[in-house]
Amino acid sequence: MKSAWNRLFNIQKKEQHKVFYDNTDDAFNKQLLVQTLESNIHKIKEALGRSGDLIIRQFNMGEPFHQKVATIYINGLTDKKLMGNFIIEKLINKASVLEHEKPWSPVELGQYILDGILSTTHVEEVTELNKLFSFLLSGQTIVIVDGLAQAYACASQGGELRSITEPIAEPSVRGPKDSFTESLITNTAMVRRRIKSPNLWLETRKLGKITQTEIGIMYLNGIVNDKILEEVRKRIDRIEVDEVIGSNTIEEWISDDNLTPWPTVFLTERPDVVTGNLLEGRVAIFVDGTPIPLIVPATWNQFLQTAEDYYLRWSVAGFLRFLRIVSFLITLLGPSLFIAFVSFHPELIPTPLLINLAAQRQGIPFPIIVEALLMELTFEVLREAGVRMPRPVGQAVSIVGALVLGEAAVMAGIVSSAMVIVVAATAIASFTLPHFSLTDASRLLRFFMMILASTFGLYGIGLGVIILVAHTVSLRSFGIPYLAPFAPFIITDQEDAILRLPKPFLSKRPRLISQNRTNRTATKKNKKTKRDPNAT
Repeated sequence: MKSAWNRLFNIQKKEQHKVFYDNTDDAFNKQLLVQTLESNIHKIKEALGRSGDLIIRQFNMGEPFHQKVATIYINGLTDKKLMGNFIIEKLINKASVLEHEKPWSPVELGQYILDGILSTTHVEEVTELNKLFSFLLSGQTIVIVDGLAQAYACASQGGELRSITEPIAEPSVRGPKDSFTESLITNTAMVRRRIKSPNLWLETRKLGKITQTEIGIMYLNGIVNDKILEEVRKRIDRIEVDEVIGSNTIEEWISDDNLTPWPTVFLTERPDVVTGNLLEGRVAIFVDGTPIPLIVPATWNQFLQTAEDYYLRWSVAGFLRFLRIVSFLITLLGPSLFIAFVSFHPELIPTPLLINLAAQRQGIPFPIIVEALLMELTFEVLREAGVRMPRPVGQAVSIVGALVLGEAAVMAGIVSSAMVIVVAATAIASFTLPHFSLTDASRLLRFFMMILASTFGLYGIGLGVIILVAHTVSLRSFGIPYLAPFAPFIITDQEDAILRLPKPFLSKRPRLISQNRTNRTATKKNKKTKRDPNAT
């Protein structure tokens, strides 16, 4: 009896699933529009479930006003001012003065509307329902004439959109103050303002059988590596999913290795960073509805660089890059080294400091690894709480929580003061890493290194570093070695690796990234000559 009920339940579930997808397919099939206006409107209403935000306006045109015309749009996706001034108002005004030697035929009226009435920036003829829904759901206004088996899609995208604001995750002192928004058109235009070249090409696609999310592949023709570009196209074309909500979906589909903790796709919210990477020969992937595009291929060294490096003097930028590398090592190995020295190699610690550490650990009930894990997990909880709570409250929770809990834990004899200092220093060092994807990877790997240190001491840390380096060397990002230009070592790329040389010396693009046009400065004979000291 139970199995019979289960079979019946599964059959009903499959039928519901089938009906849902059948309805979805009916909404986006390749049926053609018919000549009857009422039939076309009925199909559109039924496909969209008679949604409340579907607005249909009908009126009559032509002498003697015997032709019906309808405008259709989605409320909230359309610029109502643009649509009212350049579509509906012109159609209504022309209806009263439209003259002709004989009654207008649907073909004549449709052609007149296309050529003499619609004044939007772009109008496209549509004959298939799937294309009509694609234009309609992207914010365009549809104009349909009774008796004509086609419609006109008028550019009128708009609605309430977030304005351009300052970058949040990648602030800059001297650099530009604009960041990407959720609008694909706005984001690509921000890049075009910086690269005024006809070689800046943009390919658009729609992903997601249900969401129909528009994406853009942007690159510089003549500079981009053609093999990398073709690989990007292949990986994106292989994506077959129902929904593409944001760029993270595409990131996980096109990444070379989803099991590695290292990020193999670069993320940024700054248009100038995208511009710089495009000029180096990389490919940018924009996703409509997401303010953070993807940049491929990505290398490990790229995550330690910031836009500010190219707005400061080269000496300051080089010092800051070196400081970030040191901070990364502290973030990854700080607690592990403390555990290894205290537990396995106390002879390496100066005697006065060792005596102080031993005195602090008197009465601590936990082993040092448990103490370290307890403090690290507590800090991670505070960090997550600060991110999820409202911004004014989150900052207070993070600061007050860390101070109160740290002091209380020391006073209660749960942890030592030295452990609180080590964990706090590690946390501060992690804040210097410029990209959150690298910070998240180092946070995860820190626990792995702590376990090895508590088991084998410095030998465990050495083993962990060897495994980590070997794994990192084996990674590829769209065919490019992840540790380039260090492994393989490319001497010409060292001018913008750990240190940044002055701009006149940055004469080459990354060798493995761009292979079509490697020089980005003039040849020696075209360079500026030395100034004559006797010249006025």
